[in-house]
Amino acid sequence: MASSLLRNPSLSSSTTTPSLPTFSTTITTPLSFRFPPSHHRRRSSSASLRLSCSISDPPPPLPPHPLRRRRPDYIPNRISDPNYVRIFDTTLRDGEQSPGATLTSKEKLDIARQLAKLGVDIIEAGFPAASKDDFEAVKTISETVGNAVDENGYVPVICGLSRCNERDIQTAWEAVRYAKRPRIHTFIATSDIHLEYKLKKSKQEVIEIARSMVRFARSLGCDDVEFSPEDAGRSEREFLYEILGEVIKAGATTLNIPDTVGITLPSEFGQLIADIKANTPGIENVVISTHCQNDLGLSTANTLSGAHAGARQVEVTINGIGERAGNASLEEVVMAIKCRGDHVLGGLYTGIDTRHIVMTSKMVEDYTGMQTQPHKAIVGANAFAHESGIHQDGMLKHKGTYEIICPEEIGLERSNDAGIVLGKLSGRHALKDRLTELGYVLDDEQLSTIFWRFKSVAEQKKRVTDADIIALVSDEVFQPEAVWKLLDIQITCGTLGLSTATVKLADADGKEHCACSMGTGPVDSAYKAVDLIVKEPTTLLEYSMNAVTEGIDAIATTRVLVRGSNTYTSTNAITGEEVLRTFSGTGAGMDIVVSSVKAYVGALNKMLDFKEKSPKKVPSRNIKVTA
Repeated sequence: MASSLLRNPSLSSSTTTPSLPTFSTTITTPLSFRFPPSHHRRRSSSASLRLSCSISDPPPPLPPHPLRRRRPDYIPNRISDPNYVRIFDTTLRDGEQSPGATLTSKEKLDIARQLAKLGVDIIEAGFPAASKDDFEAVKTISETVGNAVDENGYVPVICGLSRCNERDIQTAWEAVRYAKRPRIHTFIATSDIHLEYKLKKSKQEVIEIARSMVRFARSLGCDDVEFSPEDAGRSEREFLYEILGEVIKAGATTLNIPDTVGITLPSEFGQLIADIKANTPGIENVVISTHCQNDLGLSTANTLSGAHAGARQVEVTINGIGERAGNASLEEVVMAIKCRGDHVLGGLYTGIDTRHIVMTSKMVEDYTGMQTQPHKAIVGANAFAHESGIHQDGMLKHKGTYEIICPEEIGLERSNDAGIVLGKLSGRHALKDRLTELGYVLDDEQLSTIFWRFKSVAEQKKRVTDADIIALVSDEVFQPEAVWKLLDIQITCGTLGLSTATVKLADADGKEHCACSMGTGPVDSAYKAVDLIVKEPTTLLEYSMNAVTEGIDAIATTRVLVRGSNTYTSTNAITGEEVLRTFSGTGAGMDIVVSSVKAYVGALNKMLDFKEKSPKKVPSRNIKVTA
């Protein structure tokens, strides 16, 4: 299986060294415009060469189930196949702790369903004790995704995080108990610095807490309990062996070893897993797991090192999002195992259907508002782009010269071999086919909405590119449910006077509200008009705009980040502190002001949806623009 992905199967472990992920951060300030040339993966540029696996006949449809090794039957504390690695996705918990990555309950459910399509073994759906909204989201995922058994008997484990106290554990159990395979994940810090400054407890006190809380979790009827010694990477080894041995006796089924601050190197982390495996009493009765943060850019390498040393569960997130510099990236870890598992890692494999990677990555990117950097491994815009003349020459002669993975293996669209160019005369069927090639499966209502947005754009552009279509899908499908809906907007601006904006919104009951305001520019005046209608104290933290393609007629995508009043708080899973929530919103359109207002209203909708009692939602309606 792995060799089918390698452009050059003759590669051996002696000639290949793993590449480490690189992370970058772009900080934008309020009301700053950025219009760089597009670096989107679906761009059309004479300066770049995009090649797929086949350049002759149109691609045949992918089989419903790719040829993968059979996933072993799920047993909480052991895996029948010693080479199988469980994928534990924590996008909805650790990933959501990224600043600005707040997700609504609907968005969490959508992502959970997509993770199930991807085939992850365990979904950590959230931290139920953090807020009522988090509790309800985890419970809903447990009741739906946690009971959706496919024809092969697969259903993901639904996990809830809790601190080592009875209230958290009880709350987590009440949220996940409805799943066919529920799990409680509880943790307590074990490093000297945490014991002294955060917990202010002795080692024996911490051991007793961990032991009693694991036992309490089992007493609730939960047969699948994961325990994590927080900051294990900086914990004293003998203490780790002791506390892990005690929680095994208390009933833990998985031991997760977190490098909480991302301080270890791959050789160190691999040795840590090997030492725990060799020195912890009862370790043969549990599954060892890894959780690696990316503070030094080594999370993927550390995770692979841990798996090579004996860990058989890896904790990852889509696009590597998470606290601070993020987590190990699911797509990087999975594809590294798929490409090199047989050659270097002793035959390791996973149950992931990699064809869903790109779609899952895009969904998380759009829902969280956290843009993936162009050079991101596997899913970045440039991951399969070749601009260097030398590289282009090599690719034309043999793709294996510069590509080790076939783009279709991760669900990345191939070039349109049929020569069909979408424009204003294109029909619904042609658009549907292109959406399918891009990895989007939409229902009839969604397709109808996208089609009319597509026709509107096509009337103004001679050729509608893949990037345009993706922006439209993001603007329609990956949006929060509407508490407020933008109907109309009119702007007057220029050098002859103050900018003025008239905005019309519809509330949850369909009642229309109109307001006018002046500002320093068209966006400022429009946002002030929205504030007059919504009447919700809001601070704009970030504003950025990009053109998704080249040319003056490009669609603009806008991202904003807002913060509400002090009432929008939740509990941080690690520190236990109440933190102010931030909310992101995205919008797309050929009119930059409309794009900006849609992003702002989207962020407000997320914020309002976070309230305990949100108004009922309003249906979609086309937007009219006059200027």
